[in-house]
Amino acid sequence: MNTAVSNESPAELPLPIRKFLDDLGLAYRLRTERAGVPAAQQVETVLLEDAVGLMLVLFPQDHLLDLARLAELTGRHLVAVRPEHLERLLARLTAGTLPGLPPLVSAPCLYEHGLLEQPRLLLESGQPGLWLELDGEAFRRLAERCSAGSFSIALQQIRPNLDRPADDRAEITQAVQSFTARRIQQRLEQTIEIPPLPHTAQKIIKLRVMPEATVDDITGVVETDPALAAQVISWAASPYYAAPGKIRSVEDAIVRVLGFDLVINLALGLALGKTLSLPKDQPQQATPYWHQAIYTAAVIEGLTRLIPRERRPEPGLSYLSGLLHNFGYLVLAHVFPPHFSLICRHLEVNPHLHHSLVEHHLLGITREQIGAWLMRHWGMPVELANGLRFQADADYQGKDHAYANLVCLAVRLLRNRGIGEGPQEAIPQGLFDRLELNRDKAEEAVTRVLNAEAALRALAQQFPH
Repeated sequence: MNTAVSNESPAELPLPIRKFLDDLGLAYRLRTERAGVPAAQQVETVLLEDAVGLMLVLFPQDHLLDLARLAELTGRHLVAVRPEHLERLLARLTAGTLPGLPPLVSAPCLYEHGLLEQPRLLLESGQPGLWLELDGEAFRRLAERCSAGSFSIALQQIRPNLDRPADDRAEITQAVQSFTARRIQQRLEQTIEIPPLPHTAQKIIKLRVMPEATVDDITGVVETDPALAAQVISWAASPYYAAPGKIRSVEDAIVRVLGFDLVINLALGLALGKTLSLPKDQPQQATPYWHQAIYTAAVIEGLTRLIPRERRPEPGLSYLSGLLHNFGYLVLAHVFPPHFSLICRHLEVNPHLHHSLVEHHLLGITREQIGAWLMRHWGMPVELANGLRFQADADYQGKDHAYANLVCLAVRLLRNRGIGEGPQEAIPQGLFDRLELNRDKAEEAVTRVLNAEAALRALAQQFPH
């Protein structure tokens, strides 16, 4: 029986998909939400390609699609289909998402054999926010011309280190040695060949811990780096800050617009940004690195203002945590260049998973671990290191939890608005409670940032590309 499961009138299926299901005579129900359906019964649908052509892959949401296993099984080196190719297919089907209906795609289909063990399955319908619920027999009929195989990894087998920072050094060392032909015991900083902290950044860090530091001190540091000085002035003159009159000097930018605290942390972020270049490779349709960094920092800036003053973490460090929250991504690309592309390809075919699961599966470490380690190695503030290290844990309540919680909240709020990689995730009320934030007010802060999107993009353009 083909019915809708909802208290509201559901959106309609695209006409070609509805006609296909009617012609097939397949029993299904429509659902407008997935709550209560186990992840093992929710089907991820991914379209892949290589020189031979397309392949549709279906696997449970509680699994990671492993491209190496897929290559062993098929003899093909498949990657996520190019966005323009997918867009043409969706246009032909008048669909908004890739439907989990193999005959419609006109490509060979491979599905994880464990799907056959489920009493019911939830598939993408082609209409965003609408899913097809099929019983096991109906799915077997749908997939009768497909092939079954084992090519994905159960998420319960992948356990990223979320809460043991004392083990980071050993795990990073092991990961480096696993991808190094010469298995030698060296100090970590020698093994991974991280560049030294830039001279400008060293001077800025010294200023950060000097209670008597003045505007003249930071002005002097910034002005010794002409490129940095130009960026600070341009930043202050941007539409985002809407400063009255023309900005004529670094001191003018600090005193009239940005303020001492923001310039200290902005200059530090800019200096570190020049240390590691952006990788040439990246996941398809990823938010550009510095765009995401600027959005996150701006949201954190807005959220911090909402926290009661007596509980408020240091605004400058909070902003810097947002600006550098994804710095471990650059470090991974620098340390593991041959394998970074492999990470990108796996992120493309596992959009339902947080990047930490993919990275831990492939490398044994995550960007949060290596980014936080580098901050500690460079002598950056411990609050910053902890903010980066524990940002993926929405339940973190340990040392400097406010910084980690702010990053976690900002990243999830933005991701739920379509900015940033990875799945949309529910935000637990405990995260708001620990920060003493109202959920609606936090959403309003994100809206204000996104309303200034054009100005923020202009700011992001000033960072190294």
